[in-house]
Amino acid sequence: MSRKRWLALIAVAMLLVVSLVVNAATSTIFSNTNSIFETMGQDWTEQIIESGEDFGGSIVVLEVNGAIQDTGDGGLFATTGYRHQMFLSQIEHAAKNPTVEGIIIRVNTPGGGVVESAEIHEKIVQAQFEYDKPIFVSMGSMAASGGYYIAAPADKIVASPQTITGSIGVIMESINVAELAENYGVKVNTIKSGPYKDIMSATREMTDGDRAILQSLIDESYDEFVRIIAEGRNMSEAEVREIADGRIYSGRQALDLNLVDELGSLDDTILMMQELVGKVDVIKYEPHIGFPSFLSMSMKQWFNGDHELATLERILSTHRSPTLKYIYTN
Repeated sequence: MSRKRWLALIAVAMLLVVSLVVNAATSTIFSNTNSIFETMGQDWTEQIIESGEDFGGSIVVLEVNGAIQDTGDGGLFATTGYRHQMFLSQIEHAAKNPTVEGIIIRVNTPGGGVVESAEIHEKIVQAQFEYDKPIFVSMGSMAASGGYYIAAPADKIVASPQTITGSIGVIMESINVAELAENYGVKVNTIKSGPYKDIMSATREMTDGDRAILQSLIDESYDEFVRIIAEGRNMSEAEVREIADGRIYSGRQALDLNLVDELGSLDDTILMMQELVGKVDVIKYEPHIGFPSFLSMSMKQWFNGDHELATLERILSTHRSPTLKYIYTN
């Protein structure tokens, strides 16, 4: 490894230590004198992006940007993309806030985890029926698989003609390196309590029994996906299954298939919501930029283009176990 690589890794280690020390100190010093945002459990601020003509209410714009996965805070290696727990708290906060007249969710995602998608869906339905909040979805460049799952219950779905959506289905993947390991003389010793304990192991071939078990899980999640769309779009399950074979659709094709209601941009969606609730302020929740996030962004700027470091970051920040996913992969 070159001297530059060693220096880069040492710098990363030092930043990690500094981050841990500062986090611990900050937690101790400000535990009883924190800001109102931390008291309320908020990790964001409210920014007015459009001033309205009417007073006494607001429309909140929330973003699902990136893969729908609960990766935690991520510490030093946290990305600036989607943060699952923060989004759940945002939609719950907007739903409970009596001054919020409507919620717009800007969806730009290939999908993600089955569990995470279901949690978002639950919060959306709660906001609609428990708090009587209209919810519109504005689709960005991609709102596929789990991105469509969370959009399905919305009162109105608006897509760009070029939006990639659909990809309705479930997928689970793993890598089999058994033959590669054998070629290099690597042997894996496995002691297990039952024949399926190492199901989807990367070091052995999948058996028919393995495949049958996993397919039953896929089918169960797929049935739930179909049910969610049928309920949200007022379609029969047979109609949904006819178009839910995993293929992707453009926004225009989705409109023809009754998967979306209108074609338009985020600005168009805001106008549609204002027609429903009035020309009130439009507010966006903006995440705080804390010290660990600042270090993370600085690190990425310093080592931009360093492929070894980028690979290390992905390994440290990504959950590697096979999971059920509503996700579009290409």
